[in-house]
Amino acid sequence: MANTYSISDLSKEFDLTTRAIRFYEDMGLLEPERSGPGGRNRIYSARDRTRLKLTLRAKRLGLSLTEAKDLIDMYDSPRDTGPQLKKFLLVLAQHRQQLETQLADLQVTMDEVKTHEKEARVLLTKAEKMTAKK
Repeated sequence: MANTYSISDLSKEFDLTTRAIRFYEDMGLLEPERSGPGGRNRIYSARDRTRLKLTLRAKRLGLSLTEAKDLIDMYDSPRDTGPQLKKFLLVLAQHRQQLETQLADLQVTMDEVKTHEKEARVLLTKAEKMTAKK
């Protein structure tokens, strides 16, 4: 029998809440089998485990869950990998551009903070000298 996992197995392995795993299921990223009374027990396959791992990797890259699902679904299909890799490169390029823009914005903000710190130190030094003269 192929490896199967419970929701608590995946929760522990990936340090996620069971609620997060159920959310990924609701988003169509995972498709566990159901067993037990009323299908209450979820049985995750090795495929589900891999999809969860890829989803978390995509999140770390800054992809939305929809983008992650689109990319992961492409790898599920038996088609040629060329279009899949082109799509992945396009998504990565878009995210790199977003990150570069955010980095530039952060640098501007850091420069402003440094300027205000410098000005505040100068004013503090002046204030301390004035107080010392009194």
